[in-house]
Amino acid sequence: MTKPEKIVTEMMANDSFSQWLGVEVLEVREGYAQIKMTVREEMLNGHRVAHGGISFSLADSAFAFASNSHGQKAVSIETSINHIKPIFEGDELIATAEKESISRSLGQYIVRVTRNNELVGLFKGVVFRKEERWEIEE
Repeated sequence: MTKPEKIVTEMMANDSFSQWLGVEVLEVREGYAQIKMTVREEMLNGHRVAHGGISFSLADSAFAFASNSHGQKAVSIETSINHIKPIFEGDELIATAEKESISRSLGQYIVRVTRNNELVGLFKGVVFRKEERWEIEE
């Protein structure tokens, strides 16, 4: 298992919300994370489509995993999402987070949320990169 994979495994073990979402980690490497989940009935809003917070939360989890995969602890300081298409019960969503730019103290990431290769959400996020590092054995 690579260091980025070990970091995400530790994060997931302590991330009750991502566990509740049903997140499955598909791929992790430095500056990149791809995860998936299936939309459940209790995730729907009054219009019987997925609550916007569901796709946001999935993207936010991918963002957290990608931004921490470098080994330096990172915390979100700004995020936004564009909800492009409605999402329905039973839809399998994949969130793919990729580093756009990184410096000593900041990192910018784009997360694409897709359903059957169709873009349904576009998330942008900035993290503050703390001096603290992940204590992971190599």
